[in-house]
Amino acid sequence: MSATELYPRLPLWQRIVYAIPLFGWMARDAANGTPDDLWYTLGAVLSMWGCLIMLFGLPGLYLPALAMVPVMFLLLILVSRG
Repeated sequence: MSATELYPRLPLWQRIVYAIPLFGWMARDAANGTPDDLWYTLGAVLSMWGCLIMLFGLPGLYLPALAMVPVMFLLLILVSRG
């Protein structure tokens, strides 16, 4: 028996997401933090979206919504499969 507990290794997709500098920190904090961290993460994402709108105008408003189209298709397929 060792004095320290070894944590299981994360799956590859989590290691890749957590390796992205800004988004990985927020994702790790939202996944492993307190329940309040989810609200802080949501506020940070909405603030970044607001900064995109201020910086790029209407494309900053439309492009994140356009990027969510494949995610919603996948969600609809998963829901329809049961």
